[in-house]
Amino acid sequence: MGCCSSASSAAQSSKREWKPLEDRSCTDIPWLLLFILFCIGMGFICGFSIATGAAARLVSGYDSYGNICGQKNTKLEGIPNSGMDHTQRKYVFFLDPCNLDLINRKIKSVALCVAACPRQELKTLSDVQKFAEMNGSALCSYNLKPSEYTTSSKSSVLCPKLPVPASAPIPFFHRCAPVNISCYAKFAEALITFVSDNSVLHRLISGVMTNKEIILGLCLLSLVLSMILMVIIRYISRVLVWILTILVILGALGGTGVLWWLYAKQRRSPKETVIPEQLQIAEDNLRALLIYAISATVFTVILFLIMLVMRKRVALTIALFHVAGKVFIHLPLLVFQPFWTFFALVLFWVYWIMTLLFLGTTGSAVQNDQGFVEFKITGPLQYMWWYHVVGLIWISEFILACQQMTVAGAVVTYYFTRDKRNLPFTPILASVNRLIRYHLGTVAKGSFIITLVKIPRMILMYIHSQLKGKENACARCVLKSCICCLWCLEKCLNYLNQNAYTATAINSTNFCTSAKDAFVILVENALRVATINTVGDFMLFLGKVLIVCSTGLAGIMLLNYQQDYTVWVLPLIIVCLFAFLVAHCFLSIYEMVVDVLFLCFAIDTKYNDGSPGREFYMDKVLMEFVENSRKAMKEAGKGGVADARELKPMVGGDEEGTALQEFHFHFLSLSVFTDCTSSGEAFVICITQDVLLFLFVCLPITWMAEFLSQLRPPSVKVS
Repeated sequence: MGCCSSASSAAQSSKREWKPLEDRSCTDIPWLLLFILFCIGMGFICGFSIATGAAARLVSGYDSYGNICGQKNTKLEGIPNSGMDHTQRKYVFFLDPCNLDLINRKIKSVALCVAACPRQELKTLSDVQKFAEMNGSALCSYNLKPSEYTTSSKSSVLCPKLPVPASAPIPFFHRCAPVNISCYAKFAEALITFVSDNSVLHRLISGVMTNKEIILGLCLLSLVLSMILMVIIRYISRVLVWILTILVILGALGGTGVLWWLYAKQRRSPKETVIPEQLQIAEDNLRALLIYAISATVFTVILFLIMLVMRKRVALTIALFHVAGKVFIHLPLLVFQPFWTFFALVLFWVYWIMTLLFLGTTGSAVQNDQGFVEFKITGPLQYMWWYHVVGLIWISEFILACQQMTVAGAVVTYYFTRDKRNLPFTPILASVNRLIRYHLGTVAKGSFIITLVKIPRMILMYIHSQLKGKENACARCVLKSCICCLWCLEKCLNYLNQNAYTATAINSTNFCTSAKDAFVILVENALRVATINTVGDFMLFLGKVLIVCSTGLAGIMLLNYQQDYTVWVLPLIIVCLFAFLVAHCFLSIYEMVVDVLFLCFAIDTKYNDGSPGREFYMDKVLMEFVENSRKAMKEAGKGGVADARELKPMVGGDEEGTALQEFHFHFLSLSVFTDCTSSGEAFVICITQDVLLFLFVCLPITWMAEFLSQLRPPSVKVS
C-alpha cells in the first residue's frame, strides 16, 4: 500500500494501457478499515462524554458549586453549597456575564441557578431585591437572603454587578444571556486586537445590527446570482470567456467610478450641517470610501494587465468550457452538488460542536483556587481533545474528497461513453454507488494526506498568533515562511489528489498508482496544464468577481442611504465575503469538471489517434481543437505559424529553460514587491522570506516538472 515502487514496476505501469470503465475493483481497503476504526474512536468520545453526565450539565447548566439546575443534586465532599435541590431553579445566571476569559474559553463569573432571568435592567440593589421578592428568583449568592440585599456589607461581592443587564434564556440550554449588544461588543473587542478605539468597534457593530435586513437580502442576492450564472454557463459556454471578460471590465470600471463619485460627493458635502454626534461617523465613511476607491483602482489596473497577457491563450480553455456546458446539460444534478456537500459538512460540524461542548463539561468535580467547582478529565482520557480535533480535519477533508470523487466519476462516465444515449439514468447516483462500493479507501487515504499537511500548518498559525508582538523579526520570518511553504504544499497535494481521484474513477487503481499515473500525464502536458490553470481558473475567478462586484455595488447603493447614522464598512465587508464564498462553492464545481475533462482529454489523445480501433472518445469540439492543433504544428514545423507553440504538448528544451528562468525572475520580483507593499515590514525581512519560499517551494517544483518532462519519450508525429 506504500507509494514507493521499484523501477521495473514503474516501467510496467507506464506501459499499461488505460481501460476506462472496463474493470472495477475495491481500492485501498486497509485505509478504509483504518478510517472506520478512527470513526469508531470518534463515536467512543461522544458516548463517553454523554455517559459521564456531561449531557445533563450541558443542556440544563450548572452553578459554580457543581449543582445541576432543575434537579436534585448529591453532596460533593468538601465543597460548600453543593447537593442543593434546584428543582424550581431551572436557569443559570452569571453575576458578571460580560467578563469573558477568551484564553480559557469561559466566563469569569460566579454562576447561580435561578428561577427566572431578569427581563428588564436592574439598576440598584433595591431593584434586585424587589425582583427576588416578586418572582422568587434570588440573583445573589445562596448564602445571602433577599431581605439582606440592601443591608449586608457583602452585597457588593455576593450580588451581581450593577446595573444588571436585561437577559433572556437561551433556547434549549437554560442560560440567561444579555440581550444588549454592548456586552457582545466587549466580547468582540477582546477578539479584534487591532482596534484601539473602542468607540469605533461599537459603531461597527451597531452598523451590522442596524442593517441586518439589508445584509440578509444582499446575501440572498449573491445566492441567486450564483445560480443564474451556473444556468447561463450551460448555454453560452462557447462565448462565456468573452462575455465574462466584458462584464468584469464594465463592472470594475463602474464600481471604481461609483466609489470615486461617492467619495467626491461626500467630501464636497457641507460639514456645518452635520451634528457633532454624527461627525465621526461621516469621517469614518469618508475614509472607508477613499480606501475602497484606491483599492478598486489598483485592482482594475492589475485586472486589465492580466487580461492583455492572457487574451491569446484561450483556445483549449474555450473548447473545454463548451464541453463542460454539455456535461451540465446531461448531468443537471451536478449543480446541486455543493448543497449536498454543505449539508453533510453542517451535520458533521453540528455533531462535532455538540461533542466538543459535552467534553467541556465532562470529568470529575475538582475545586479550584477560588473554591468553585470545575470538571476536568484526568489520565490518558484528557488527550481526547486532540483526537477530536484531528477528527474534525480528517472527516471534513473526507467529505470534500467524496464530492471530488463523485464529480470525477460522473464526468468520466460522460466522457468515456461514446453514445450519450447509453448514459445511466442518473450518472451522479451511479458515481456515488461506485464510490461507496469500491473507492472509499482511496478517498480516506487522500484526505489523510491533506490532514497530515494541514495540522502542522494550523499549529504554526496558532503559535504565530500567540507570539504576535513578542517574537523577533527572525522568528516571525521563519514562521511565516514555514506556514507559506505548508500552504503551497497543501494546494499542490489538493490538485494532485483531485487528479488521482479522476484516475481512480477511470482505471479503478489504488491511490498511489492513480496519483503517479495522473502526475505523469500532467507533466507530459505541462503547458496545457498551465494554460488551463491560468486562463480557465482566471475566467472562473472573473465569474466570482462579477458576483462579488454586483452584490457589492448593490450594497453600496443601499447602504449609502444609511450613512448618516451608521458605519456601513463592516456590513459591506460581510456581504462581499459571503458573496465570494457562495460564488466559490458553485463555480468550484465547474472548475472541477473542467479539470476532470482535461485529464480525460489528455489520456484520450495519448492512447488514441482516431484510427480504426483507436477512435477518440472526445466531443466534436475537442476533436476540432486536435485537428487545428495538428495543422498548426505542421505549419510551425515548416516555418509557418509561430504562435502554434501554445498548442504543442511541451516546448523545446532550450526554449523551456529560458522560459523557466524568466518565470523565476518575474515570480521572485513580484513576490518581493507585493510583500513589501502589503505587509509594511522591513525590506530585508521581505527579501528573506520570499527567497526562502522561492528556493524551497517554487524552484524545486518547476525543476522537478522540467526533469520529468525530459524523461518522457518523444511524441510520435501523426501525419
